[in-house]
Amino acid sequence: MLALSDTQVRVMNALLRRGDPAAAAHLVRPGTLPATRRLAIYRNNMVESLVAALRAVYPVSERLVGAAFFHQAARACIGLHPSRSGDLHDFGVDFPAFLRAWAPASSLPYLPDVAALEWAVHRAYHEAVRPPLSPASLAAVPRGAQPGLRLALQPSARFVCSPYPVLHIWQANQPDADEAETVSLDEGCVRLLVMQQALEVVFVPLDAAEQRWLCALDEGAGLGQACAGAIDLDPAFDIGAALVRHLALGLFTGMST
Repeated sequence: MLALSDTQVRVMNALLRRGDPAAAAHLVRPGTLPATRRLAIYRNNMVESLVAALRAVYPVSERLVGAAFFHQAARACIGLHPSRSGDLHDFGVDFPAFLRAWAPASSLPYLPDVAALEWAVHRAYHEAVRPPLSPASLAAVPRGAQPGLRLALQPSARFVCSPYPVLHIWQANQPDADEAETVSLDEGCVRLLVMQQALEVVFVPLDAAEQRWLCALDEGAGLGQACAGAIDLDPAFDIGAALVRHLALGLFTGMST
């Protein structure tokens, strides 16, 4: 008798068309339909459920390419990147990267970045919000300890950078948007902080130095190291103004040294 893990692997391989489909057929109880046919029905139900999950996360991407194209892309992505979690909210993280490598989408170079923004919106909305760090707590840190200070960001915080105006594209394709609105790809790049505030997803435009500073903090760098990286990019970077801005947004939730 196969171990449960081996049984699961064989069934999943059959559902994802990996290897010999008949390898799992003997695991299916006899019925009125052949085992391979019953597996095919289950496979179709599984794939279509995952397609529906991707459609829920990426409605703008689907609107940009049409339902048929999106369905084809979703099925191809699922074959390469099946769900690895029991929580469907975790499924779909690979879709933007899949679109970058998928030849049929190559004529739409902005599409993967639009999808990346949609994933950031999805994850930001479903994350918990922690109490923000108070300015008084930060001001109480001795000057000598400040360079090594590490600031924790809200779990909902996501960063999106694109050479295309993906936020405008996203906004123009919302249900309540003006259907006559047009977007020019020549509008240029965007750098965004995406986060949740009071059950709403907000978009905070960033400049290049500010983005580098926040990303460094998010990756665990000390305040001094993060500031040095931002100043290397823009000598005029104002650390005080940046701290005030993001404390007011409630982005920081804690600190450690």
